[in-house]
Amino acid sequence: MRRLSILAALQYYLPHRSGYTLHVQRVAEALAARGHRVTVLAARHDPALAARETVAGVDVVRLAAPLRVSRGALMPGYPLAAWRHARAADAVWANSPMAELALWGAMARRAGARLAVTHHGDLHLPAGRWNRAIERVTLAGWHMAARRADAIFAYSADYAAHSTWLARWQGKVVVNAPPIVLPEPDPAASQALRRELAPEGGLLVLFAGRFVREKRPDLLLDAIAPLRVRHPGLRVVFAGEERPGYEDTRSELGPRIDAARDAVRFVGLIDDPQALANLYAACDLLVLPSQTECFGLVQVEAMLCGTPVVASDIPGARVPVLETGAGRLFDCGSVASLVEAIDDVLVHRERYRPDRARIRHAFDFARTIDVYERTFSGEA
Repeated sequence: MRRLSILAALQYYLPHRSGYTLHVQRVAEALAARGHRVTVLAARHDPALAARETVAGVDVVRLAAPLRVSRGALMPGYPLAAWRHARAADAVWANSPMAELALWGAMARRAGARLAVTHHGDLHLPAGRWNRAIERVTLAGWHMAARRADAIFAYSADYAAHSTWLARWQGKVVVNAPPIVLPEPDPAASQALRRELAPEGGLLVLFAGRFVREKRPDLLLDAIAPLRVRHPGLRVVFAGEERPGYEDTRSELGPRIDAARDAVRFVGLIDDPQALANLYAACDLLVLPSQTECFGLVQVEAMLCGTPVVASDIPGARVPVLETGAGRLFDCGSVASLVEAIDDVLVHRERYRPDRARIRHAFDFARTIDVYERTFSGEA
């Protein structure tokens, strides 16, 4: 395959950490390792970051972002920089949700570059007229971009069929599993961590993700009391960013957290892949109680470490459990259903224990990169 020049566009890139940024990082670095020229264009969300640097073979360009609107960053120099880089690209890879998607649709066509979009999830902002207006304007821009796109990547056919945006563009949808890589856990380190998190023994339930409303940590907090009746000593471990900046659910749920007392542990955001793998293996179960979720990378990561999952029965989020059988689904928003599902998996852990080889085959990293590469080249 000929060497391609690929321009990846998204709002925030590393060291900002989310499933969205990890997805782009993994694909970008894998394509660079295959000999392609990859440039990432994103906001300089932290003034201390370099405006331009090469990371793992990827040219990272960060633009000044002095203004913020909701979760997004406004970059005054964006249109000019976008056009300059688009003109040099064989393929533009835009990543939604982002407000600039319509701009990329117009620029890619004018520059003669292929346009592919990876949709990481519909935009769901907190309540309020201003946020509803942002959602409507953003969706209109996405539809404009979709008309010009050569391909739109979706994590699963399930999510694509139910997405507010993707459902209208099924003819352009390319289903491609997210790129997931994680080292095998260190058994000794995992056991030591388990003793630290549960010094008196007891089961460990893990929540891994941003502590925000849409992830529904409140459901898991409300499930603790009935679960402890059945499983005395059970603890819930919350891993991830506690206060992301655009909302403070951690403070809002303070009374419930205080009520749980020793049943709750917060370990913060874990950046190191090996430490994350050890945490997954140290716990008996991962819970993904989200109200909305495109997929939930943490599910497959946990399964790769031998840890089963309980997830909301919603489009996208239910795919890993349905494809592997390594866990249970529960009725979204129902504490009673969540308690039942968690209890079932904890009681019958061997029935739901994931097989690493099967999980790796179902979500094969190289296959995911192959699909991206063929699509960017125009061969798919």
